[in-house]
Amino acid sequence: MSNRAVWPLALLLLLSIDAEAATIRGTVRVPGGASGPPPTSASNPYPGRASSMRAMAVRRGVVTDAVVSIVGPAPGPWRGLPDDPSASPLRGGRLAQKNQGFVPRVLPVAVGARVDFPNQDPIYHNVFSVSPAKRFDLGKYGLGKSRFLVFDKPGIVNVYCDIHSNMEGIILVLPHGWFAQPDAEGRFTLPPVPAGTYQVRVWHPDLGERAASITVAENGTSDLELSYLP
Repeated sequence: MSNRAVWPLALLLLLSIDAEAATIRGTVRVPGGASGPPPTSASNPYPGRASSMRAMAVRRGVVTDAVVSIVGPAPGPWRGLPDDPSASPLRGGRLAQKNQGFVPRVLPVAVGARVDFPNQDPIYHNVFSVSPAKRFDLGKYGLGKSRFLVFDKPGIVNVYCDIHSNMEGIILVLPHGWFAQPDAEGRFTLPPVPAGTYQVRVWHPDLGERAASITVAENGTSDLELSYLP
């Protein structure tokens, strides 16, 4: 078969797959609105130079710390989001050390993804975890340095700095790439899935879990509300 015949066939197959894709989108509701309660003040046990920086205040209960995901095995071949079709389910990310805190506070990744830990502060930091899903200690390193790890087991990984007791980040390692974090208004869109019925879970480090079932048709869009409100 010539290349001229192969390309139209591949394009037709790709279009037929995309035509069957369904979209799950929705909103996560948290107490106090999207912003959550006021931030918790943090101590500054090691400022480097006197008055050189202040510790980051931690705001708990904010909607952007939530993670929405499909429960169960991967629901089909990976296509990525419409605005990022090249994204991989192994897309990783970074948990930066910035303003004496971890940014973002919550980082979701799929099993097998790489996470970078750059230090963006003018002081030394350490990065370690004793969580069963990933135990590690990256040691101490200064401004402009970065280290990385690959996360190969699903679970919650609590990340700390042994110099600054107020610093805590969370890496949520999921079994596949069908997840999303809400925006500041609580809105989310999951990567496309085949038509069917799915269990969708929202996890939040301060508010726990909620789940709901939703059915989507071929080439359809279904909306879902996941609420922590009373």
